Amino acid sequence: MKRIIVIIEGGDRLYSAYATNLESVSLNGQGHSVSEAKKDMMIALDEVKEYFTQENMPQELKEELDFEYRYDIQSLFNSFKMINVSEFARANGFNESLLRQYKNGLAFASEKQTKKIEEALHQLGQSLIEVKLI
Repeated sequence: MKRIIVIIEGGDRLYSAYATNLESVSLNGQGHSVSEAKKDMMIALDEVKEYFTQENMPQELKEELDFEYRYDIQSLFNSFKMINVSEFARANGFNESLLRQYKNGLAFASEKQTKKIEEALHQLGQSLIEVKLI
């Protein structure tokens, strides 16, 4: 079972990574970058596992944990600064100003708009996968 890890950027410019679907424990981490937050969360996981004895460890912690990372729009664009928000908006038919507001946490996208942005990101990723250099 995939464990969902949400990545968000706080107002203090710290990133948080937290598990949303672990039943037995809370798991989170923080850092000045997404990679720091992920690393801190993995340290927290190790510490939680050390707390339990093998006999009383929850079954979900005994299994191989498969993480799926999800971002809010603000955290995504601030984590992947190489994606120019204005160019991304123009190339995909989004309102540039509105997308910058999402990036800066001044507005929040609807579920439908979030899905459109996600699809455009996946198309960009697929295009990059197909690139061959000479």
